[in-house]
Amino acid sequence: MAKDETWRARAQRIADEVLFPAAPAIDSGERTPAENLDRLAEAGFYGLAAPPELGGVGAGGYEAIADVVTALAGGCLTTTFVGLQHVGPMMAVASSPSAAIRQTWLGPLARGERRAGIALAGVRPGPAQIHVRAVPGGFVVDGETSWVTGWGLIDTLQLAARDADGLIHFLLLDAVESPTLTVGPTRLMAVQASNTVTVRFDGHVVPADRLTHTQTYDDWASVDGYGSSLNGFLALGIADRCSRMIDESPLEQSLSAVRTTLLTAPTSGIPSARSQASLLAVQAATMLMVQSGSRSVLADHHAQRLYREAGFLLVFGSRPAIKQELLDRLASGSDPAAGSSTPV
Repeated sequence: MAKDETWRARAQRIADEVLFPAAPAIDSGERTPAENLDRLAEAGFYGLAAPPELGGVGAGGYEAIADVVTALAGGCLTTTFVGLQHVGPMMAVASSPSAAIRQTWLGPLARGERRAGIALAGVRPGPAQIHVRAVPGGFVVDGETSWVTGWGLIDTLQLAARDADGLIHFLLLDAVESPTLTVGPTRLMAVQASNTVTVRFDGHVVPADRLTHTQTYDDWASVDGYGSSLNGFLALGIADRCSRMIDESPLEQSLSAVRTTLLTAPTSGIPSARSQASLLAVQAATMLMVQSGSRSVLADHHAQRLYREAGFLLVFGSRPAIKQELLDRLASGSDPAAGSSTPV
């Protein structure tokens, strides 16, 4: 990074010069080019959530991470979607109570030498789909979890699994198929090249030294809003890119307002903030489609890709409260940048 180049400026430069021009080809492909992820690693983005001594932004660096996600998503959502999965595992390792975990994993993850994804859907509300039990020397995992992004592009998987007492175990697995770990493809309306899959475990053994930490579900749910909020910046990135492509865009004030809301929302306000960002992306993509005219329906046109990506982000990573906020806003026709649509 140049001496006077901020994280945000660096991300915007890479988004404009590298990611955005190649985004249509990636969108029509089957897998994100590894070269794109190499570029993110070279720029230091894999280590953003690492401690400062390893190149991270350190405490209070959420705004820098959010701005990088916004800029990159406006360049190529698929590439950003894969790279963003790395943030959670990076933070889990950095805060792990195990010194051995930190010593073994922190450096390679921060440098992007190891690239991680997440498998958390198996412990969300409803019957647990991923179960774990302790055995001598480690753990055995059984069950199925969907929405595992970046398969074939990641080498490490952070898995969340519940034991018989409901305690969540967070484990680091090698992202490699085996007789006890198999994957099935998922077809998506957008970001298909993210290679998002469903992973199935059948008596899969994980060594004991791969446990980063354990949490009760309530403790984990109380901090899960961080990831939910960060997903809002993916939508903000789409909205920003569309706004930059619209002649005399009227959306600049809305973009600024939604960014501030996402950055400052308390946990209770995240559903409203997420809904604002998602609807702003849809509004911006719709405006771009209309302004671009009939050529926007061509398969290689940026407008149709951004429109599909905005639709994807409308429901990706949703929660009941976010869904209700979206439905209430859509029913009322409220301004996406306005405050909560739900009576308090």
